[in-house]
Amino acid sequence: MPILQLTYSGEIATITLNRPEKRNAISAEMIADLLAAFDEVEASPAQVLIITGAGKAFCSGMDLDALKALATQSPAQHLEDARTLARLCRRLWSFPKPTIAAVNGHAIAGGCGIATLCDFTIAVPEAKFGYPEVRIGFLPAVVSIFLVRQIGEKQARDLLLTGKTIDAVEALRLGLITQIARPEELMTAAHDIAATLLSSSPTSLHVTKKLLCDFAAPEVDRELALAVAESAQIRSTLDFHEGLMSFLEKRPPRWSGK
Repeated sequence: MPILQLTYSGEIATITLNRPEKRNAISAEMIADLLAAFDEVEASPAQVLIITGAGKAFCSGMDLDALKALATQSPAQHLEDARTLARLCRRLWSFPKPTIAAVNGHAIAGGCGIATLCDFTIAVPEAKFGYPEVRIGFLPAVVSIFLVRQIGEKQARDLLLTGKTIDAVEALRLGLITQIARPEELMTAAHDIAATLLSSSPTSLHVTKKLLCDFAAPEVDRELALAVAESAQIRSTLDFHEGLMSFLEKRPPRWSGK
């Protein structure tokens, strides 16, 4: 079964994260497939991209097997992992065609990033959002760059430093999402937004998105380089290894502060 499903309906492309048995968790293969799918959609006649998930979750964050592998990776591998995540986020943030996330369930950590980096984010009332990385000794470095721009520094500090999860109502209040829709109406709501977008000039939409990205791109790229370095560096700390092991072993962490 493919990790992603890419389908077309007229000028609308839909990417469905398709690992429902894993709550659509992110793996290296999924990132590679997403990047390839973005390239295909950009080159296609489609003018709007919808991203959603199969099953009860949108995306639960990093895959458990990928987390386990972190314990044995080299510094060079850590750095490459961080660069790959940054490439995915940067690509989605600057995707030239309008993007809509139809969040059918929980969107956590990297999954929250994918959901909220889209131009429009519609969520079901049951959806939860959050960046719990600090609770396992990790660093939400790459996503923090975009989160500060989305909801402001004070609110971003609250989410990132506490690692708490929030519901769809709070996410809407903060500006992380743009709309709440009942599960049976989620894809209809996404297609309604797509129809509105398709009634406008695709050239104007493309140029408007490019302009908005160009305003921030130099600073975003500078910050991404710093975030990648810090994300790789923290993986060499004792707290990261303790947080990772405690998470995998389902026990409270014993932090050393090192």
